[in-house]
Order: sequence, then C-alpha cells, then structure tokens
Amino acid sequence: MSPDVHVVDLGPDGRLLQDTAHGPRPVPDNRLDDHFAEELAPPAWATDLLVYVHGWQTGPDSALTAGRRLLTLAAERYASVPSPYPRLKPWDPWLVVIRWPSRSWPSLGGYRRIRDRAHAMSTEGHADRVIGRLLGYLDAHRADPAAPPVLAGRDGQYLHLIGHSFGCRFLCEAVQWAAGEAPLTLGWSTPEPPGRPFTVDSMLLLQMAAPRDAFTTTFTALAEAPLRGPVVATYSQHDRATGFWHLRAEKRAGIGHAGIGTAPAPVSAIRMLPADEPYPLAALDHRFVSVDASGVFVRGHGPAGAHSDHLRPESAHLLLSLADHSR
Repeated sequence: MSPDVHVVDLGPDGRLLQDTAHGPRPVPDNRLDDHFAEELAPPAWATDLLVYVHGWQTGPDSALTAGRRLLTLAAERYASVPSPYPRLKPWDPWLVVIRWPSRSWPSLGGYRRIRDRAHAMSTEGHADRVIGRLLGYLDAHRADPAAPPVLAGRDGQYLHLIGHSFGCRFLCEAVQWAAGEAPLTLGWSTPEPPGRPFTVDSMLLLQMAAPRDAFTTTFTALAEAPLRGPVVATYSQHDRATGFWHLRAEKRAGIGHAGIGTAPAPVSAIRMLPADEPYPLAALDHRFVSVDASGVFVRGHGPAGAHSDHLRPESAHLLLSLADHSR
C-alpha cells in the first residue's frame, strides 16, 4: 500500500472490519477511535484529506485501483497545468478508500439488491456511524485550516468527500448522521457550523445512484449538515445504470442520469468544463451544484452504459477546483 492511499473495509452490516489471525472481524464500536489512531493518522505532509467510496459492481481491488487512478489523474493535471489552482501550493493529497460489498448480478434484481443493501447498511446497520466517526477522527487530527483565520488559504489540511454511484449514499448518510449530533474560514461563503463532530470542505458525488428528489425526501438534513463547501453531483445521459436500470427499479431516473431535481436549497446547474478551463468561484459556491457531464462521461458498454466513466481528467479538474476554492 502506498503511503498516500489507505483502505477501510465495511462488512454487510456496515461494521468496520479488521484483519485478524482468524480472518476479517468487526471492530467494536468502543474501539473505533483507537483503530483509526493506529491505522489512519493523517500525515503532516498532506495538504488535503480525501475519502472515496465506490459504487455498484466494484470489487476490493477495483475500488483501490479507482482511488489510485483518481489521485494519478489529479497529480498529472496539477503538474502539467497548475495555473487554474493558484491556492494549491502545493497539492499533496492523502486518500482513504472505503470498500463495501457491492457485487451482484448485472440485472434488475441485482441492482435492487445492492440498492437496498447500501441503504440498509446505514439506516439499519452501522455504516453511517462508522464513516461519521472516521470523518470526525480525521477532522480532529488534521491541521486546522481556520487557525489562524488569515492563513486559512495556506496552512491546514482540507477534508473532501468523493463518492461514486451507491457510494454517494454512504457519504450522504454519514454527513446527515453528523447533522443531528450536536470561527469563519476563507474560501466558501458558508460559515463553518459550530459544535459539530466534523466539518467537510467539499462533497463530490459522481453519478449518484439515488432518485432526483433524494435531497428533499431522504437526505433532508444536508442543508444544515457540517458542510462548509458545496454538494456537487455529476450526471450524464449516457449513464444507463442510473437511467434505464434506475427507472425500472424506482420508476424514475436517478441523479446520475438526469441531475439533482429538487433540494432544500437552490440548485445551481452548470456543465462540466474541459480540463483546461477554470471553474469560477461563483459557479461552485452554492449548497447544491448539478454538473452536466453528458459531453464527457460517454464511454461504456453493456447494461451500465457510461456509469463508470468518471475517472477522467475533467473529474480530476473538478476535484482540484473544489480543493482550490476551499482555501
């Protein structure tokens, strides 16, 4: 395992797993913080802490490969053309990949089974609390971007969440869980919520597998959640998993196919920009941002279409832009 990538594995009930002499075993709830301290201490060299959760039909090795690929794309983008990210000096990310059992037959029944598992792992299981505790641990042990406030754009470590497909649900559930738990910084216009277990600087949801009204029917607390930056969701009309399959399973298209429909705050609609075109702060500085990637996420065959075509330079550019505007 490279020093800039670490793995967290969740079981079918959402519990955190650890390797033992007898195979993977769940970590007791009262040992979560100790386990994180032993395995996931953020290094002092990291400027940005990233948490990535994969989606449907992704095995453990593929999840790790996807996380590393996203890091590579961002590193290549920053190294070749750093000018769109003037506040990223430097960009030294540290990534945690959260893995969960997401494999099924590529069928309507398989889609429904993994959809129900992803939901149950948080609402009936432990995934929301485990991920929430992880984010709280990372937040507590990172260098504080708000101290002192005048240096927020230069010092400190920034926390960004990245989800793909059903993985987006886990992140929304975890942040929503924290919204029910009980100083201004530079960058985004939204103040940092006081007294919360953690604060997230941005949330990037790539091809989210959830109904278009999920933010007004399911993830209703995100408007008041511990998010200092925006919730940014991409969509592509070439995504058949959240289009055709989601339509058959839930009688309506998903966010990953048609974008955010309704939300508790106004939704800003923009298109995904080429990797050499900067995102203005005004384009991303909203609570909810729906990004049309139909001209970018186009590759893919079979029942999922372009659902997994998110590992692109344009995605890395969007991630870097969110990190830059967080300063």
